[in-house]
Amino acid sequence: MEKKQFAYFEGKFVPLEEANINIMTSGFLYGTAIFEGLRAYWNERKEEIYIFRLREHYERLQDSMKIMRMDVKYSLDELCNLTIELARRNNPRGDTYIRPTVYKAAKQIGPSLLNNPSELCIFTVAFGDYFHGADGLHVQVSAWRRVEDNAIPARAKIVGAYANTALAKTDAVAAGFDECIVLSENGHVSEGSAMNVFMVKRGKLITTPTTENILEGITRNTIIEMAASEWGLKTECRPIDRSELYIADELFFCGTGAQIAPIVSVDRRPVGNGKVGPISDKIRSLYVSMCRGDVPKYSKWLTPVFKPDGDPMGQAAGKTAGCC
Repeated sequence: MEKKQFAYFEGKFVPLEEANINIMTSGFLYGTAIFEGLRAYWNERKEEIYIFRLREHYERLQDSMKIMRMDVKYSLDELCNLTIELARRNNPRGDTYIRPTVYKAAKQIGPSLLNNPSELCIFTVAFGDYFHGADGLHVQVSAWRRVEDNAIPARAKIVGAYANTALAKTDAVAAGFDECIVLSENGHVSEGSAMNVFMVKRGKLITTPTTENILEGITRNTIIEMAASEWGLKTECRPIDRSELYIADELFFCGTGAQIAPIVSVDRRPVGNGKVGPISDKIRSLYVSMCRGDVPKYSKWLTPVFKPDGDPMGQAAGKTAGCC
């Protein structure tokens, strides 16, 4: 018998199949909704599932709400606790994706954000590899440009902005690539369709700054701190030209969904020797082990669902140092 799944929907826990919005809902009609994507990692040996950087994701959700003139009655602590409770009710025994969404809930014609109340829903779903086991990705530089901050701010996870993502990603896959890299209107590298990008050149990590119309990635910030702590690798945050991608020693994507995804070719040109590079590989390996709760020094970033350890909302983590 299939296990019953629950969602948190407009103020209460309900069976997932009952968590439905009206077709006249403003968030559906006009894309006036924002969301977060969180991963929870199952550790079979410990019989525990860990939510990665729970609190930081909800801090970013609240930032997105400010941009979109949204008001939700839940505090940061309440959002974290609701998520933990939902995960417990759904009782996952494998890697899980958690999607909280805040949406404009008025049932009316017209895209105004004013006089338009906000509602919250959260659901969970089993979630494995974003790239289905691909060891190294073949990508293209997209003909589509990333939306500008003065049009639809990329630093907010705005539902309507993901039409831009869908166009770029779909064209790349249709052309035979795994993924794409999108440029900003000024021609500099922005990010992947829905993930940040890092370049390795002469042993240094380089990533695009937050002013290049990127999402201020939580995984990105984690890598900056982790690489410095583990291997003394400094990260330079600066604009990256398209042609730099062709002469990089290594490239990789990072994000909640993508995790760490090495890139082995760009526009059919090999990156480095055309294989996964050593720095990308060791970052990927440590990241996954850390997320599963196997690296004690990074336990501050993990929230156990079934056996709270005294810091149920990851409050020890705080803001990541050294971000750019």
